[in-house]
Amino acid sequence: MPIVNLSISRLKKFLPDIDLDKILELLPYVGLDIESVSSEIIRIEYNPNRPDFGSDYGIVRALRGLLEIEIGSPKFTYVAEGKYYVVNIVDESIKSVRPFVAAIVAKNGKLDDETIKQLIGMQEDLHNGIGRLRKKASIGIHNLDNIKFPVTYKTVDEDFSFVPLDRMSSQTIKAILKTSKSGKEYGYILEEKSKNYPVLVDSENNVLSFPPIINSNSTKINKYSKSLFVEVTGTNQKSIEDILAILAITLYDAGFQIQSVSIRNFDGTLYTAKMDPSDISIDPHYINTMLGLDLGINLIVKYLHKSRLNAKEMDKNLIKCTIPRYRTDIFNGIDIVEEVAIGYGIYNLKPTIPYSNLTGDKSSLSRYVDIIRQTMVGLQMLEVTNFSIVSNKVQYGLSGMKSPAKILQVDGTKSEEHQILRDTLLPSLLKTLSHNVHEEYPQKLFEIGKTFHLSDTIAECWKIGAIIAHKNAEYTEIKSVMQALLRTAFGKNAYTKVDTNPIFIAGRCANIVVDEDCIGILGEVTPLAIDSFKVRVPVAAFELNLSQLLSKYRRDLYF
Repeated sequence: MPIVNLSISRLKKFLPDIDLDKILELLPYVGLDIESVSSEIIRIEYNPNRPDFGSDYGIVRALRGLLEIEIGSPKFTYVAEGKYYVVNIVDESIKSVRPFVAAIVAKNGKLDDETIKQLIGMQEDLHNGIGRLRKKASIGIHNLDNIKFPVTYKTVDEDFSFVPLDRMSSQTIKAILKTSKSGKEYGYILEEKSKNYPVLVDSENNVLSFPPIINSNSTKINKYSKSLFVEVTGTNQKSIEDILAILAITLYDAGFQIQSVSIRNFDGTLYTAKMDPSDISIDPHYINTMLGLDLGINLIVKYLHKSRLNAKEMDKNLIKCTIPRYRTDIFNGIDIVEEVAIGYGIYNLKPTIPYSNLTGDKSSLSRYVDIIRQTMVGLQMLEVTNFSIVSNKVQYGLSGMKSPAKILQVDGTKSEEHQILRDTLLPSLLKTLSHNVHEEYPQKLFEIGKTFHLSDTIAECWKIGAIIAHKNAEYTEIKSVMQALLRTAFGKNAYTKVDTNPIFIAGRCANIVVDEDCIGILGEVTPLAIDSFKVRVPVAAFELNLSQLLSKYRRDLYF
């Protein structure tokens, strides 16, 4: 969870008539956890879904609403002056590297050391959150007075040189990637793309930044900087606009005038970052049902105003809520319900006795899975849980298993770790072993989870996978665990029939057969897969189709 430090002296300046104890009382009700309080600093942990809380300006903005000092959408003026402030994208080469850029100018403000600290802290939190560790988006904040417009966004080769931030001499792109801390940490983002590297330069060829790695020293800001140029580059248009909107409202609250910057594409089209609010219409009955309250429309509107949202009654069955652009966490009606609860005061919600006297209980399937789980624990196996959405590389590339003709893929995934629905548990168990090579052996793991298969329809299947890793792990040991599980949990004996599978060594792999039905597979994992997952010892494993077993031998269970 990201951390922000609130200066108590600044809080007293921002909220001069409010007692500190009152502020401390309210902070948890807007989703802020107080980690520690000293004589000078309140250290706060905030939820990443509220990136506007990455500075004291954002937190004070929310508190002013709850304290009814200022209600409704915060004041924000966005001046369209894009004809002078222009960023040119001169050719198509940038499209394959880091295609999107958006920017604003913040003028006639005043910085101090604490505000700079707040901006830097928020910048890193935005990099790590919305920016996905700079891969999706990264930020550059520059001294506007040192920039001659128009600015150009282009690509250069690895021999291009400039003076990086806080350095005295010029360095090539290649050297920056190899020697600087940020180059070592984030250079992979660019190396995945090509040997062209993005830079922003002004009309006098002075470098502003080398995103997402480092800014130039020539545009470094300090407490004497009165005007700023803020650029965000990335691979996703919405993400860079979200980040820019949060920075814009923060700088506005810090006393700057915010002006637009035009982006002129290589085809001549012009684009300016949009800061317009959006609207969500919601039925007040839905709000009351979700909260267990009976609030009139006027009260709902009042509480939304306290949460710094504009709202008005359209008719008796509809409220129109206007969402400021910086509130990137609000998507639909249930988010509006949460804002009403915050404005109402979560501390005012009272628990009630449920209408029904019925109690929940485990399903018969869950009960029997518990029996299987207890059996495996009794066999000295440790349970693990992995995600059903996995990496294509882990599932098929590293394991050596053949990719099926039809794969259930995540549409438009933004993460290489979450690409497909898995059809077997074994690669996930191998990945777990790879993350625990520093732990003592033997390691004996099992997982009960769903797998997914695509034919004419999507089929879900419960399976159990087990894996043993130590210097003497072999076929006989894993077979004895499998047989003990089937005898204890199902009262069944199994025999094995020689088979082949890419994840297992040829001649040390077999199908698991019960009553002439093939219900799983077991064997010793290939050295290639062991080496790919960087596991240091031999590995043996099995996987059983629980849905097949339970549907045949436990007819009281339903899937």
